[in-house]
Amino acid sequence: MNELIVDLNISDREFERLYRGEVRDVVVRARDGRRVRFPATSLKRFVTREGIRGSFRIRYSPEGRLQDISRL
Repeated sequence: MNELIVDLNISDREFERLYRGEVRDVVVRARDGRRVRFPATSLKRFVTREGIRGSFRIRYSPEGRLQDISRL
């Protein structure tokens, strides 16, 4: 399985856009410089009052499909 490490700093207000249906995907640069896009809904379990902050490991299949996201 392939993986990337990303650092996220998404405010609670920015993440609210997901609940309003304005945002479907998160697009971010991984630490190695690659751009990655994944469904914003996959981050719901990490949302706090301040939003989403921290480093995350994104695992994906050889076909490029999201398998798992975990906080580091």
